[in-house]
Amino acid sequence: MLGLGAIAKKVFGTPNDRKVKATLKIVERINALEPEFEALTDEGIKERTEALATRARGGEKLDDLLPEAFANCREAARRALGLRAFDVQLLGGIFLHQGNISEMKTGEGKTLVATFPAYLNALSGKGVHVVTVNDYLARRDADWMAKVYNALGLTVGVVVPQQPEEEKRAAYRADITYATNNELGFDYLRDNMRASKEEMAQRGHNYAIVDEVDSILIDEARTPLIISGPSEDRSDLYTRVDQLIPEIQDEHFTLDEKQRSVTFTDEGNEWLETRLSVAGILPEGQSLYDPESTTIVHHVNQGLRAHKLFQKDQNYIVRNDEVVLIDEFTGRMMAGRRLSDGLHQAIEAKEGVSIQPENVTLASVTFQNYFRLYAKLSGMTGTAATEAEEFMSIYGLGVVEVPTNRPIARADEHDAVYRTAAEKYAAIVDEIRGAHERGQPVLVGTTSIEKSEMLSDLLTKEGLTHNVLNARQHEQEAQIVADAGKFGAITIATNMAGRGTDIQLGGNVEMKVLEALAADPEADPDTARSRIEAEHADEKQRVLEAGGLFVLATERHESRRIDNQLRGRSGRQGDPGRSAFFLSLDDDLMRIFGSERLEKVLSSLGMKEGEAIVHPWVNKSLERAQAKVEGRNFDIRKQLLKFDDVMNDQRKAVFEQRLEIMEAEDIGEIAQDMRHQVVDDLVDEYMPPKTYSDQWDGQGLYVAAIETLGVDVPIMEWTEEDGVDQEVIRERLYAATDKLMEEKVEVFGTDQMRQIEKQFLLQTIDAKWREHLLTLEHLRSVVGFRGYAQRDPLNEYKTEGFQLFENMLDSLRVEVTRKLAKVRPLSDEERKAMMDRLIAQQRGAGATPEGTPSRPEPATAGAAPQAPGGEAARQAAPAAAIPAAVAAAAPGFVEGDPTTWGNPGRNDPCPCGSGKKFKHCHGAY
Repeated sequence: MLGLGAIAKKVFGTPNDRKVKATLKIVERINALEPEFEALTDEGIKERTEALATRARGGEKLDDLLPEAFANCREAARRALGLRAFDVQLLGGIFLHQGNISEMKTGEGKTLVATFPAYLNALSGKGVHVVTVNDYLARRDADWMAKVYNALGLTVGVVVPQQPEEEKRAAYRADITYATNNELGFDYLRDNMRASKEEMAQRGHNYAIVDEVDSILIDEARTPLIISGPSEDRSDLYTRVDQLIPEIQDEHFTLDEKQRSVTFTDEGNEWLETRLSVAGILPEGQSLYDPESTTIVHHVNQGLRAHKLFQKDQNYIVRNDEVVLIDEFTGRMMAGRRLSDGLHQAIEAKEGVSIQPENVTLASVTFQNYFRLYAKLSGMTGTAATEAEEFMSIYGLGVVEVPTNRPIARADEHDAVYRTAAEKYAAIVDEIRGAHERGQPVLVGTTSIEKSEMLSDLLTKEGLTHNVLNARQHEQEAQIVADAGKFGAITIATNMAGRGTDIQLGGNVEMKVLEALAADPEADPDTARSRIEAEHADEKQRVLEAGGLFVLATERHESRRIDNQLRGRSGRQGDPGRSAFFLSLDDDLMRIFGSERLEKVLSSLGMKEGEAIVHPWVNKSLERAQAKVEGRNFDIRKQLLKFDDVMNDQRKAVFEQRLEIMEAEDIGEIAQDMRHQVVDDLVDEYMPPKTYSDQWDGQGLYVAAIETLGVDVPIMEWTEEDGVDQEVIRERLYAATDKLMEEKVEVFGTDQMRQIEKQFLLQTIDAKWREHLLTLEHLRSVVGFRGYAQRDPLNEYKTEGFQLFENMLDSLRVEVTRKLAKVRPLSDEERKAMMDRLIAQQRGAGATPEGTPSRPEPATAGAAPQAPGGEAARQAAPAAAIPAAVAAAAPGFVEGDPTTWGNPGRNDPCPCGSGKKFKHCHGAY
């Protein structure tokens, strides 16, 4: 008997059905325009783009242009790629344009779908970003879809790591830019560390289409992006601590696999204190609980985490003397990504590889706050419905399920649960052998490299030929996936999220053609294609008769989405297929989330060895366990976001102020406002309001005026004058400091003085923001303990974070005012002395004046790479030819010593006096 909800859905349809039905009317309008656009010449298609762009930039709404734009794009794709978009692909494109997530099954052509909303939104001239999960897909999709965009008269760019700056800027200025989520986030942070607007790469955040949106906006959103620089080397301490960890006994620590946390017990702390003292790591007479022991405790905790929570070949691999992290969701290596807070160094010590120095944060942002910068955001994936609540609450994105072009014919079997892992793997090998003998291609999904290689060994012993796809075979990925649908093929894969290449029954024709032409370059491409297509048709028919692709999963993942992505590899475009999950009570998910009840059921049933329990209740029980884990992970991300929102408001304020300063021709007024504010603060400090003159500290204000404002004025005499109050002294100090700066303008010239002001201001903002980030990190790490005092840690963080931000702004004003007050040209004597030192240095080091520094390698931490150039490049710069008179900040500025130049603007004259711009001289990468 149907429930009320089911009856209502039957009568009225689901909200999703109603949305799809309403949008079909727009698809009908696009289809009605098809004959008109088919009649256009190739040049006519480009002319239509120009006409539509003119209308869009003239203020016409994009929604009104949609039918014509989609019809034009469909025709361009048909001519350029030989692909005519299905109605459901147009539907997906419409939902993307409306700012939704289009949930489309694997094999439905999402790459082509993205071209429609990308084209429509690019007509405004503000740029569109298409976001992919890895560099391979960014390049492949950009190359492939550029044929469509070029046919429409639009430009396409692709952004990848280690790209030359000019090339990257050009890519962002294209109408449509393909890039990975990481590179977009890092470029945003790098842009906000630049010295001039001309150096910035991104030109705003208009509209983004995120491919594999669940992977990017949910799975990767737990870890913020961090640009960092190296700090002091502590590799010796990591190594010494690591030697103690293997001696730790089970009673010394508590491991919580559900929360992925490990802590020392009281007994463990006592043991540690003794061992650390004996090893000479903990000074004599010092306790672990003393404040001085904080660093040692931190190192020991990270060492314990490295050994107990991080497994080799599952969480990371060791390659070329370095620890490379593995993405748990895609199974790919994450080269250049590092765990933060010293954890990566602890793993390096554990594995005996070279320990890279720890890093300090220069800039950071979470994916949540980065992608919320876009005026409009949309995404596509095969699996988003299970996370619909999170997409809506954090990003304001609705999820719309787009119908498949053909009905799904895949048979999804109930999970089979075995008592032990050995029984499970024996059954898996039998199942694979049976499918292989029928000629049915098998895709076997595993959750780690270790398990994929163990299963590979079992199949090898059985004489079953197969391919393995994991982080070790990363380079052969496309080829292995393309072959996975061949007759009798067996493929073992570690996670299948965002692989980008469809598994086509009978194999991938394009790959086969490329292989044939590579083997025989003299062969005629058309003849080769005709022969291969005929062979492919025969092989595909044999695979169809064998039952299509069989997806066999060896374990349930923590997230239902990852399981669904694997399952969705079978049954594309209405093909037949089959999927099954083989589990055991030894699996991590079963072991951690309540296998005890199931074990009792198995025992009461009196099951024999090798038998499995298969029942819908088991599926429901597992889905509930997965939903619990998903909920917990959602809470982690929500909490991360709440704390980052506090920093995000401050980040936006600082970045907006930087941009305003870079865009301003004359920032003399900003510098004056800061100077006057410093005067106000000093007067209020030494001559508090509502106090008498005998309570004033005139001598203190006199000293502070010389030290901070650079003016020597008779403050003590002023305070003895009749009728003089704080306001009069304030005005006199304003006048004295303004006069000092006017004199500097006369000495340096207006243009050079404005540049000096701008560079000092930007340089000081960057330095203070870096210090502030470090302070906030420390606050974040200790504020959790406030909960023990019945105080909300988040509110405490907000309150103290705001106070720290105000303190940062106060110290910023003081620092800039002090630097500008002391800036002066070098005297002839100073220049001569500096020149003598410079010649001596060059003779001693054998340096050449013409030398330029190479681009430094990026340092990385937590999730990431350092911005190119920066201090590292400047410190590496060699000495130059005889310098001209340049601005110098006393104390410490030396014209011939690049390490004392601070942060010159990229387009400013080089402080070495060569006459070249800084970016073409000592600032060259």
